[in-house]
Amino acid sequence: MKIAVFGAGAVGGYLAGRLIASGGHEISIVARGAHLAAIRANGLTIVSGTERYVAHPAAATHAPDALPEQDIVFVTLKAFAQSGAAESIARLRAASGWVVFVANGIPWWWRHGTGQPAALPLVDPHARLWSVVRPEHALGCVVYSANEFVAPGVIRHSGQNRWLFGEPDARLSGRLQTTAELLARAGLAAEACTDLRREIWTKVARNVPLNVVCALTRLPIDALRGVPGLPDLCLQLACEVAAIAHACGAEIADAPARIEAALASGGAPAGTPPWQGVKPSMLQDVLRGASLEVEAIVGLVRQLGEQAGVPCPAITTVLALLRGLAHAPRPEDADAPGLKSPG
Repeated sequence: MKIAVFGAGAVGGYLAGRLIASGGHEISIVARGAHLAAIRANGLTIVSGTERYVAHPAAATHAPDALPEQDIVFVTLKAFAQSGAAESIARLRAASGWVVFVANGIPWWWRHGTGQPAALPLVDPHARLWSVVRPEHALGCVVYSANEFVAPGVIRHSGQNRWLFGEPDARLSGRLQTTAELLARAGLAAEACTDLRREIWTKVARNVPLNVVCALTRLPIDALRGVPGLPDLCLQLACEVAAIAHACGAEIADAPARIEAALASGGAPAGTPPWQGVKPSMLQDVLRGASLEVEAIVGLVRQLGEQAGVPCPAITTVLALLRGLAHAPRPEDADAPGLKSPG
């Protein structure tokens, strides 16, 4: 099979590395900048515990249109970048192929297969994904895998390895099973799921408290429990997500207990100093000065809550703060006129 990984950052790079190492398929990578240059020059290096290996893709390019049509396209771009790549994603897919969207938050295809099929403007402006890629050609994916971009061409995998795939209309299709089997052979704990929306809500109920609070405070998960008030805020956010999910037909009543457990363990190996602990993807983006997945992870959750009549004051507050953070000057803008602090 011809398989492309569109966006080989932390998660996408780890996925591509595993697929290449498993052999048997032609794996291509779409990346950019110094990361792409390093992959072309030296291959893609994956570090996982004591394991370290270098994977060489069949092709690595910044121009997806330069690749032939693909049997499977794994889109691992952040949610906010997917709409802008809609035309390129659609052109990559072979007539009998499909596209797997791997991202945090509520996905653009969310209303496909429901009684009210429609695009979601917060993550799909102008309905480009909905009308060009088309939800009937898409699979969704929920990932529990801690990966970090440590240098151009180098990805570190530090924990968890669960990948859940599902059809937007909840069918157990042949392409769904093929996708799960493909990743299982690559050494990933992959599962075909017939209730992916519930799994998405479960992940959102982790992302909203932990990703958001870590991003706003610049603290890893391990350090949150040491700051008075932050554990309570995380629990309130988890409770609000669970209430919204319930109103939308998904039961995740155990979400607060999961957050309590995550705060208690921190997710890092025993003996790790709390200030060097697990950094969720949104915190990594803040520290790198990268754009944030505000709307997919929080904006749409708040919108669904409002539509369902569920009060979510904590989500509303952190959403406003995140939107402010997303508009704040980035490190590379520090010397721009008008951005220097007085004195």
